[in-house]
Amino acid sequence: MTHKALRLKDRADRRLKAGHLWIYSNEIDTKATPLKGFATGELVVIENAAGKAIGTGYVNPNTLICARLVSRDAKYMLDKSLLVHRIKVALSLRERLFDKPCYRLVFGDSDSLPGLVVDRFGDVLVVQISTAGMELVKDQVVEALVQVLKPTGILLKNDGSSRKLENLPEYIEVAYGEVPDEVELEENGVRFLAPVMKGQKTGWFYDHRLNRDRLRHYVKGKRVLDVFSYVGGWGVQCAAFGAEEVICVDASEKAVDLVHRNAELNGLQDKVGTMQGDAFEALKQLKAEGEQFDVIIVDPPAFIKRRKDVKAGELAYRRINEMAMRLLSKDGILVACSCSMHLQRDSMLDALRAGSRHIERNLQIIEQGHQGPDHPILPAIPETEYIKAMTARVTRV
Repeated sequence: MTHKALRLKDRADRRLKAGHLWIYSNEIDTKATPLKGFATGELVVIENAAGKAIGTGYVNPNTLICARLVSRDAKYMLDKSLLVHRIKVALSLRERLFDKPCYRLVFGDSDSLPGLVVDRFGDVLVVQISTAGMELVKDQVVEALVQVLKPTGILLKNDGSSRKLENLPEYIEVAYGEVPDEVELEENGVRFLAPVMKGQKTGWFYDHRLNRDRLRHYVKGKRVLDVFSYVGGWGVQCAAFGAEEVICVDASEKAVDLVHRNAELNGLQDKVGTMQGDAFEALKQLKAEGEQFDVIIVDPPAFIKRRKDVKAGELAYRRINEMAMRLLSKDGILVACSCSMHLQRDSMLDALRAGSRHIERNLQIIEQGHQGPDHPILPAIPETEYIKAMTARVTRV
């Protein structure tokens, strides 16, 4: 099958040569290859300004990022064969890292599969597709995953907001085998149930695995508060690591219910309690009641979803962490996290500094973490790095 060419303007291939995978609409030579001549998601051969093929990809003529590179060899299109190869390469890294089949198997651009995320929960795979080009080959994605991993079930969890940017419908469907509402996973030696059907994203957040593991050095015999706890990823692990008492705070009734069930799954039900409600209001209430904690984890959803939200988002990060610091005992530990790609690490540090000084506390950053190795970072694509985790000692002046 012959595929159309998508030609770039002069010197517009520089970012691709430097390792990037995205092509913006203003980089296309629309006289040679008019964008209106392409269907949404269509597979294309990408050419430089001289007409030389420099790779293959797929196109969406209606979006700012109008094409994504999938191969630097013009012989290979995005099909089942390439998908099988890329999944095997991704799998080889994860199997080197983890002794249990619980991890992010495919992390989009970082695994040379732009628009595709796959989380593995043993024999169940949860797939998220965010681009029209990848949506067009979703059947081949499923076939490739079945061939490589032989799972018992594959869930397409395609209800993310990023699909709106590509004018894709939102849906959740079982694409292969059987998928229960909840699946079991193990992280850092602790067992969990993840609500893959109705939970956030794929049902679990593997990205903080190593940051959560580091907490075993801080929580033994301590009183811990886990803010924005979701299903207890941080809090239940703290209890497993020897915390004396853990309180998990989340707005979702279903998430709070799963905190209790996950604690029970590990025999930790006597150590883990919950508060359901808005995190900011919960922290106000705990302060009014005179509560104090030795360790507080603040891992909110992204306060900065778009560049225009940066200023307001930075204020929100400062406010929530300042409120948490007020609840710390005199030599307490704050674990401040962000999943906002648009929040710069220096800006987060400054928000913590400003918050601590406002309440006249000394703050020492003793560890800095980022996403785990199953979320690899491409140096050429800053957007692939998004997790920040600051462990700070907070003392009285």
